Amino acid sequence: MKCVDRLMHQAVEDRIFPGGVLLVSRDDRIAFFEAYGCADLFSGAPVTKDTIYDLASLTKPLATALAVMQLVQQSRLGLDQPAVSVLPRFQDPLMSQVTIRHLLAHSSGLADYRPYYLKLREFPMEERKEQLEKLLTRERLVDVPGGQVLYSDLGFMILRWIVETISGKRLDHFLSEFLYHPLGLERLFFIDLKQPASHDNIAATELCAWRNTLLKGKVHDDNAFITGGIDGHAGLFGSAADVARLISVLLSDSRGQSDQSFFNSNLTRVFWSRQTPSGRALGFDMPSADGASCGHFFSKTSVGHLGYTGTSFWIDPEQSIFIVLLTNRVHPSRYNVGIRRFRPQIHNEIMINMSLSV
Repeated sequence: MKCVDRLMHQAVEDRIFPGGVLLVSRDDRIAFFEAYGCADLFSGAPVTKDTIYDLASLTKPLATALAVMQLVQQSRLGLDQPAVSVLPRFQDPLMSQVTIRHLLAHSSGLADYRPYYLKLREFPMEERKEQLEKLLTRERLVDVPGGQVLYSDLGFMILRWIVETISGKRLDHFLSEFLYHPLGLERLFFIDLKQPASHDNIAATELCAWRNTLLKGKVHDDNAFITGGIDGHAGLFGSAADVARLISVLLSDSRGQSDQSFFNSNLTRVFWSRQTPSGRALGFDMPSADGASCGHFFSKTSVGHLGYTGTSFWIDPEQSIFIVLLTNRVHPSRYNVGIRRFRPQIHNEIMINMSLSV
């Protein structure tokens, strides 16, 4: 894996990201695990294998989708159940056709993004979550449910609301109780901005203009930040090792091989199946025909996801390989987009090395 190591060092030198952690697992064993570069350009703190990253949209598959999966497994929620059966307050009549499956597969017809934080920051913190939910209920669909695929943060905000309504618990508490804590994942968590920070060794992200500060231990996503740091589309922080541990459990459960199963194998495979017409799995992404971030060598049945801050994971169940890449490419600015060409390059190099080592 010397070529892989060189590529990571070169990426730091080329300022594709200040620092990162790369973990590769094959056949349930770690094949590569190294840290590179700088966690904070201003303090000079180096990245270590334990450095915690803002996982951004990895929150969708590794938190919200798993919470939904647990409720489905408990028969408290159905994939083809209308969202309005749980949350009846939506004003658009078309929302009656939007199912949990649509929300997970980004085929609900909801808009991709709204800068809700611009309105919500005018309210006291304790009122913002309720105000966000009011804004969500007023949304008009931009397409019919089941029509075009539009990657939507709004859909996962609604899924968070659904999970909390059914479980009676805040999303992070629900996940900690049934999944993260039993697995001993102490470096996979949400950061409640209303509580004092309790973790160090967190990679810095952006110098934020509207917050007038360097973000470190505070969620980068504007909409997640404004309501306190916990939502369904963003807010999860984690280390590469704990992300890998969770992925290992999901892989074992998908095969029905785990002694301590958290998810039914058939249900896990349903969530990892390509949906029609979206082309995505449920809460997870799948390789696109052209320009996939996982490169050329992952099977078509692979699942993964990207995070805006520079994070990603890809899982190939057929080859029993997964790759976790955590970086802070938005440090100090989100306008650094070199990671787009780097992701397929590093995944291709890893997979070539894996094939040569067989």
